[in-house]
Amino acid sequence: MKHFQPLLLAALLTSVTAGAQSNPQSTAPATPKLPPDQQQAPPKPADDLPDTPSTTEGIVIPPEPNGPTAVIDTTMGRLTCQFFAKQAPITVANFIGLAEGTKDYTDPTTGQKMTHTRFYDGTVFHRVIANFMIQGGDRAGTGRGDPGYYLPDEFAPGLRFDREGRLAMANAGPGTGGSQFFITEAPTPELNGKHTIFGQCNAHAVVVVQTIARVEKDGQDKPLQPVTITHVTIVPEGQALPPEPKLPSNAVPATPAAGTPQ
Repeated sequence: MKHFQPLLLAALLTSVTAGAQSNPQSTAPATPKLPPDQQQAPPKPADDLPDTPSTTEGIVIPPEPNGPTAVIDTTMGRLTCQFFAKQAPITVANFIGLAEGTKDYTDPTTGQKMTHTRFYDGTVFHRVIANFMIQGGDRAGTGRGDPGYYLPDEFAPGLRFDREGRLAMANAGPGTGGSQFFITEAPTPELNGKHTIFGQCNAHAVVVVQTIARVEKDGQDKPLQPVTITHVTIVPEGQALPPEPKLPSNAVPATPAAGTPQ
């Protein structure tokens, strides 16, 4: 009998252990079942969940300047502005055609039809307002002249007056743009949806704009000493800009306005 006692004890231990493993309820009480109205639905698979709303939904990324660059040399410095050729193709083509003399127009001072004649060379900035903009592109120099035709407005999503240096068309109301343009020296959100933006001028141009906007002027915001556009050069995208001409000896040097970031 002594020889069988260890075997018997081992058999009993094995039987108890096996019974415990085969019946989980022997070591933990059963979880009570909730009424149907209190039971929680099992979590849905990830594929069944609705799409997460995009954090960029409804946001339009502002376009970058594209296409040729207008180099506008004036008696007070150079204005360099790259077009938004994709966003305002009609306006850009019109400006280039007038600048290079490849587009016909009617001279507002004589009423004569002009061909192969540069429109902007020799014109002045007839309206300048500090902290706002400078305006030119009227051969009559009064703000009432046009090239003898009108252009449709071109408003592109994301292209707004939310920064300085915007090159845009002046007008007398919807669909009345022609040749007159302006360049801003500060954000002007009140102009959104009213004027076609067709170019963006660089930081140096903004400083020149600020300088021109602060010259002495009359009650109609016209400079007492004419600020003249001497020449407009259209530079294809990717090509080098022409050398900057020497300014007249009496030219006012371009200086940033007070408070302008350096």
